[in-house]
Amino acid sequence: MSDIRSSLARQGLVRPRQDRVIAGVCAGLGRRFGLSPWIARLLFVLVLMIIPGSQLLIYPVLWILMPNE
Repeated sequence: MSDIRSSLARQGLVRPRQDRVIAGVCAGLGRRFGLSPWIARLLFVLVLMIIPGSQLLIYPVLWILMPNE
């Protein structure tokens, strides 16, 4: 699991200590792709509305796998 976390960290996918609402997953995704945290959260919610039930899998998995900043 540390290999996955270090790979994500090298790619810039980390959960920042600031701008967190719950765990910092959306803030980290937004930072990685050059979006503001609120735009990333909005897009995340829109995707979850398109693919119902995925939030039960995607967010917790990213929370576990994405390392803290």
